[in-house]
Amino acid sequence: MTRMDASANSTPSASVPLLQLRGISKRFVQPVDLAGRIANLLGARHAPAVVQAVSDVDLEVQAGEVIGVVGESGCGKSTLGRVIAGINPASAGEVSYKGTRLADMTAAQRHAYGLGVQMIFQNPMASLNPRMRVLDIIGEAPVVHGLVAAADKADYVAGLMRQVGLDPAYAQRYPHQFSGGQRQRIGIARALALKPELIVCDEAVAALDVSIQAQVLNLFLELRRSLELTYLFISHNLGVVGHVSDRVVIMYLGRVVEVAPTEEIFSRPNHPYTQALLSELPTLDTQRRDYQPIKGELPSPLRPPTGCAFHPRCPHAMPRCHAEQPVLRTLATGHLSACHLNDAAAAAPSPTP
Repeated sequence: MTRMDASANSTPSASVPLLQLRGISKRFVQPVDLAGRIANLLGARHAPAVVQAVSDVDLEVQAGEVIGVVGESGCGKSTLGRVIAGINPASAGEVSYKGTRLADMTAAQRHAYGLGVQMIFQNPMASLNPRMRVLDIIGEAPVVHGLVAAADKADYVAGLMRQVGLDPAYAQRYPHQFSGGQRQRIGIARALALKPELIVCDEAVAALDVSIQAQVLNLFLELRRSLELTYLFISHNLGVVGHVSDRVVIMYLGRVVEVAPTEEIFSRPNHPYTQALLSELPTLDTQRRDYQPIKGELPSPLRPPTGCAFHPRCPHAMPRCHAEQPVLRTLATGHLSACHLNDAAAAAPSPTP
């Protein structure tokens, strides 16, 4: 894609994604400890431990779209969200916002990106400062960044609290005085306070009761309609993602293994890992007899398998899967999958009429 010169508050055209990732990777390196360094002086060969949390991810997010990112714990989806939100810098690859790469942004554009992409975290208690009142948790950042005058903070916070279903009379309370669902609404209001265009929701309903989950999901949908928001919705639950997303990205051990519109994922899943995740979804169908849990455990990112990372757990693994890493291939419009079975199916001769 040709890079565009964008002003700090420009709006992307329909042909330019709001957010674009190209080859994003994130590595975490644990240095050798003191004992290891001493052992190395005596001839040992202790090396730093490297965790490849995210590997070579490409993704485009259009304005107004809801992208669901799904995978087991440890697949790298939360790390990817933190890279997008600017919390963790990428180890490799490029992030572009409104057509401009982060590396090429002016100070004003970088500031606009920092405000325009916000994150809602999984644990609403841990993500809120227990020593701050709700008035300051929500209102401090917009005042600091000049979006609201200090004299107008209370009214601004009251409006946001009403918008997320909280009583403004509670603005002087502390986080521990609220329920889990109310604390998550405070986190949502804090994200909305900076008037973002893209919100990264990292397991935003996972810590809530099922009935509260439904209320918060409906709130997300209502805010999307009223504020024209874009979401990157991270979850381990395909059922939740299917309720809110336009497209679904399936990740396994740091890599994207399948991307497709939500309806396509549920009706025609291609990758064996996607099929396994769907088979584990609870159902009210009493005739269902095909439930098969995914065998084995997610491999360690410190020692990932060779070839296709899913092959130790895949019922369709073949010798090629052990040696060669599959690449994402287009199966249909908007549907990509990384599986050697697709190559085998394409190479099979057509049946004679």
